[in-house]
Amino acid sequence: MTARAGQGAGLVIPIRAEWQAVTDVGAVRKHNEDRYFASDGLGVWMVADGMGGLEKGDWASTQVVEAVAGLGYAESLEATLETIRGALEQANERILGEAERVGKQMGSTAVALVIRERRFGIAWVGDSRAYLLRGGRLYRLTRDHSQVQELVDHGVIDEAAAATHPLRNVLTRAVGVARPLVVDTMDDALLDEDFLLLCSDGLYGVIGEQEMEATLTSQPFEQAAHAMVERCHALGAPDNITLVGVSTAEVTLVQYGAAPEA
Repeated sequence: MTARAGQGAGLVIPIRAEWQAVTDVGAVRKHNEDRYFASDGLGVWMVADGMGGLEKGDWASTQVVEAVAGLGYAESLEATLETIRGALEQANERILGEAERVGKQMGSTAVALVIRERRFGIAWVGDSRAYLLRGGRLYRLTRDHSQVQELVDHGVIDEAAAATHPLRNVLTRAVGVARPLVVDTMDDALLDEDFLLLCSDGLYGVIGEQEMEATLTSQPFEQAAHAMVERCHALGAPDNITLVGVSTAEVTLVQYGAAPEA
C-alpha cells in the first residue's frame, strides 16, 4: 500500500483543497494496474484503472495519467475539462496504436476532477467513479460505462443485482479501445466542507456505497481510506484498489498592502 498527501496552495481562493491518495495491489492480483495523478498547480486529480493484464494494463493507465499531467493550466473550468478531453483522446490514439502493433487489446478507465474557484467538474470514461460527500451523504457523480449499467438503465436489473452480475466488469467505453473516444463530463457548484472521492472499482465493487458512506462519515479520510482498503482485503480484495480524496474548505484572505517583491 502506498499513500500520499498534498495541499492545494495554488488553487484560487476562497476555496482551499487538500488531497490524499491511497493505492493498493489487493489480495489477488500480483501487479497494480491502477494509476493516480494529483496536481495542486493544475487543480486536477485523476484515477485510471488499466486493463489488459501484466504490463499492458499499467502501461495503458500510465499513458492516461501522463497525458493529463502534461497539460498546462487553464483558468476556466470549462476550458480545463476540454483540455482533459483532448488529453484522453491523445492517450486513446497512443494506446490503440500500441495495441495494433503488438496485436493485444489494452485500455484504461479514467476519471478526473477539476476545481476552479467555487465550482468543480468531472470527466470520465469507463467505470472508475467520482463521489461527492456532502452533509453526511455520499452521492455518485458518474454513470458507469458498462454493460451492467445499461441493464440497470433499461430496468432489466436493479442496483443490488448489478453488484454481483457476471457482466459487471464488461465495459462499453474505455480509453484505448475504440475510435472515436466519447468522454462524459459534468460540473456543479462547490460548497464549503464538500469532500470529493475518485476511486477504481476495486473499492466500491467490494464494500459497496453504503459502507463507503458510513466509513467516510465516521472518521478523517486518512483513517477512512486505510480502513476501507483493509476491509476490501478482509473480503478478498480481488482487484487493485485506488482512492484519491479531495477535501475543500473556505479560507479567509487578509491582505495588508502589496506584497514585497522577491
